[in-house]
Amino acid sequence: MNRFVRALLVLLCFEMGAILVYLPWSSLWEQNYFLIHFPALIPVMLHPAVRGAVSGIGVLDIILAAGMIRRSSQDASAASQ
Repeated sequence: MNRFVRALLVLLCFEMGAILVYLPWSSLWEQNYFLIHFPALIPVMLHPAVRGAVSGIGVLDIILAAGMIRRSSQDASAASQ
């Protein structure tokens, strides 16, 4: 894969992960379009288990980005040998 595309993909995964870890615990999560227009979602979306699940997906994204960095550095060292 092209180095530039791989770097963009790693950056995107890391940013999405960081946003998904932070966002469920911020005030933006409590005051958004869907909760205003669909009040039946309030008990579900504000439940700590749902917030934790979304944060967990964010942690997985960050781990994926770290794995992609590790794999690209291993590929580079193998190519130089």
